Amino acid sequence: MTGAALATDADPRVSALDRWLQSLHTEFTPARPLGSDASFRRYFRSQRGGVSYVVMDAPPEREDVGPFLRIAAILRRMGLRAPEVLAADRAQGFLLLEDLGDRTFTRALAEGVPEADLYRLAARTLQTLQAQWAARGDDALAPEEAQIPAYDEGRLLDEARLLIDWYWPEVHGIPVPGAAREAFEQAWREVFGRLPAMPATLVLRDFHVDNLMLLPDGTEHTACGLLDFQDAVIGSPAYDLVSLLEDARRDVSPDIAQAVLDETLATGLWPRDPFLHHYRVLGVQRTVKIIGIFTRLARRDLKPGYQIHQPRLWRLLERGLRAPELAPVANWFGQHFQADGRPCAR
Repeated sequence: MTGAALATDADPRVSALDRWLQSLHTEFTPARPLGSDASFRRYFRSQRGGVSYVVMDAPPEREDVGPFLRIAAILRRMGLRAPEVLAADRAQGFLLLEDLGDRTFTRALAEGVPEADLYRLAARTLQTLQAQWAARGDDALAPEEAQIPAYDEGRLLDEARLLIDWYWPEVHGIPVPGAAREAFEQAWREVFGRLPAMPATLVLRDFHVDNLMLLPDGTEHTACGLLDFQDAVIGSPAYDLVSLLEDARRDVSPDIAQAVLDETLATGLWPRDPFLHHYRVLGVQRTVKIIGIFTRLARRDLKPGYQIHQPRLWRLLERGLRAPELAPVANWFGQHFQADGRPCAR
């Protein structure tokens, strides 16, 4: 919940937000900009009686706060540190949230907190989440859990298509030809079709250092706060770990990434070989998706700042495509793109 300040002058939603806060209690101070993310959500801070609160503004025609409410409730039942929802107006798209502060893992890294400590804390939090989910057994899902979508092949393929829908025309200058699209989709279907069976778990999808908070836990230790989880799905237990360790926005030390991966496997939560197969495939799928998303943010949403990460994404992709499980997708990329993301010569 950090980012550049946003202007509030003559903003009808900010005015509506302030009126809503006043309806909750007249002591709430006017909302002050906190930041935005890659969606249409914005965040503000307000105070009451010296206590700081975060307020989410999610325009209902663009964003539904329902998933945030559902996932926050699930995470808090698991004992995880998602912000408490203190008030909600779903019709207007406003949420009043507990303020977890400003100390994201990204900021903690900049302060000099050891990278290994933070990544191990994040991985332990993920292990707790997955163990708690598994401990539920095969009982019927609670009503809010039943509404969480499955991260199935169709959804994964839709996300991978973001590269050919947005990045391809950006660098080739034309829409992707039908034959290239068909070959791209067939390559991914082949790769997804070979994924070994794995128990499904709750997948937060944006599990990386910008969305993790370093919090005191009431002892001499620290806890991991969770943000930006409203897009959670039910899917592979490998996805969030690869999201953490193959970060689109920062280079993670290879030694630390390998150590955290090894330590996760050593817990015995998941069978090693199937987990690694999923880890490699979903790491590439996620990178491909984000290449497309960052291009879309620049072109459609006028948010070009994410484009600075494209070289890193193509480095991650080049490395990931070396895995034998990705051979069909690697062959497709080899026909159309150079390793740095430039199109092959025509």
